[in-house]
Amino acid sequence: MKNIIIFSAFLLFACPLLAQELKKYHGKVIDSAKNPIVSASIIIKNSKKGTTTDRLGNFSILAKSTDVLVISSVGYQTREVKVSGLHNPVILSTVAEARLNDVVLVGYGIQKKADITGASPHISIRGTNNIGYYGVMPSKPYNYNTEGYAATDENEFKSVKNNPLSTFSLDVDAASYGNVRRFINQGMMPPDGSVRVEEMINYFSYNYPKPTGKKPFGVYTEYAAAPWNLDHGLMMVSLQAKKIPAEKLPASNLVFLIDVSGSMYPANKLPLVQASMKLLTEQLRAIDKVTIVTYAGNTSVLMPATSGEEKIKIKDAIDRLTAGGSTHGSAAIELAYKSAQENFIKGGNNRIILCTDGDFNVGQTSDAALEKLIEEKRKSGVFLTILGYGMGNYKDDKMQILAQKGNGNHAYIDGITEARKVLINEFGGTLFTVAKDVKFQLEFNPAQVQGYRLVGYETRLLNNEDFNDDAKDAGEIGSGHTVTAFYEIIPAGVKTGLLKDVDALKYQNKNTPKNNSAELATVKLRYKEPDGNKSQLITESISSVKKALGNASENFRFASAVAGFGQILSNSKFKGDYSFTKAFEQAKNALGKDEEGYRYEFTQLIQKSEKLNSKEMPKGVHGID
Repeated sequence: MKNIIIFSAFLLFACPLLAQELKKYHGKVIDSAKNPIVSASIIIKNSKKGTTTDRLGNFSILAKSTDVLVISSVGYQTREVKVSGLHNPVILSTVAEARLNDVVLVGYGIQKKADITGASPHISIRGTNNIGYYGVMPSKPYNYNTEGYAATDENEFKSVKNNPLSTFSLDVDAASYGNVRRFINQGMMPPDGSVRVEEMINYFSYNYPKPTGKKPFGVYTEYAAAPWNLDHGLMMVSLQAKKIPAEKLPASNLVFLIDVSGSMYPANKLPLVQASMKLLTEQLRAIDKVTIVTYAGNTSVLMPATSGEEKIKIKDAIDRLTAGGSTHGSAAIELAYKSAQENFIKGGNNRIILCTDGDFNVGQTSDAALEKLIEEKRKSGVFLTILGYGMGNYKDDKMQILAQKGNGNHAYIDGITEARKVLINEFGGTLFTVAKDVKFQLEFNPAQVQGYRLVGYETRLLNNEDFNDDAKDAGEIGSGHTVTAFYEIIPAGVKTGLLKDVDALKYQNKNTPKNNSAELATVKLRYKEPDGNKSQLITESISSVKKALGNASENFRFASAVAGFGQILSNSKFKGDYSFTKAFEQAKNALGKDEEGYRYEFTQLIQKSEKLNSKEMPKGVHGID
């Protein structure tokens, strides 16, 4: 295992007459190979104040020269470092060598399996120890559950002869990518169920043409060879939503619904939530208002509706948050919707922002009960944004239910840089809906297509008749958002054993109507205005002319590399001979401008995954070098 080396430099704005004045210290956390350590925890000892490193391993913290920092990262030994000594490199010792099969990751540390009842090498993260807790220690350690991920069956190829229509709900969530990144950066292959290919693709923005006319978005398509099977085609269907200028965004009625239960104590949970909400507070205007609702064993309104102009008051309320107690999530959701409805702005942006690890253990906790609750509450016209935090007991499956059933979106915040991306860089897309209940339906031309499969979107599939049913809930799209979906196509005439056929039908016409059209498919899209109840229809035709992969657009090549990488991570049976190396080369050659560095970061994740995979590590278990 590599050692972490922390290099830090001072940013001084100190007054020499006041030795105890707060100063801002900048640092960088890397390993011995000079790779950045993402989401390392930096906490001032005996306090709850701290920060985490960003995707480049950088951090900054306000501290006194006499303060001691507690620095930790999963798989490495926690150490205490005096702020006054940060001008010298600080080397953190690794966790003692141990055989991989004899350890599991516990909270923020490593513990022998023999010490944990029922431990399994396929447990994502489990534990009860207090490594990683700082400041005032809980009276006893929290008994965390394992992380929760819903099992899904990968979409199969379907015969156009028997299934000419494919229907699904749009999904703009991107939580899976942030969560997968967290696992990989902490030396683990992501566990089964955590990889959702569509969310990985849609984590990135793409340079599609800006929509014109009165429609809230444009539809764009492209057809080229599939990177993992060049005999097949890959059809890309994309949306580009209009971006509403900041000065024209409607007034917001926001409810910060914050989990302050005991499981939120670690630095990458409640302290990161507080930092995130302060970033969002900076974006608010005088016409906006915020209510803060907190929940643990009980729920309460910490701060009634307050103008966005009163930023100091809002931040002071956020600073007062402390963690402790059980988690009554269903009661909190009830109170949050009640608060949102009491301050409802007609024609405005009425939204709950839920910050949690999803570990509801009091009240309605089953998936079915939460689904029913959220389905009822969404009728109020209040939208839902879910920000997931933390590790060890993270309930991804419950987050998905809440987001999909509550007219919402879902992001995973693994550090302050991701919070900045979601809440500042993508402010409009995250919080301002331009269309709701967005559905796709594609009709494939049997003269051009034998079979097809939708890549990802397994949890968003709809019945074909749902497309024209305006009572059927579907996904939402925010201001400026891009959404991309891929279909893998088996062209007519290509030999294949991937299609499952049925016996010839006795009573149906056996003759296929003659169709000489050069169209590959027709894509239809339905959507509603944010406050509307009747859907509108957009229809586009897709040409069957297939480009060579090298001639495809930069958008297509990068997005399909992400799709291929996701299929490798999830061990898709359709990934063919696609490899980490091929994904890396394809993505590297399609970086584009990449002003924020997200695409470059993706190529680094591919390389890290290849190294982890070569060690044949169990998924969700931290390796020991």
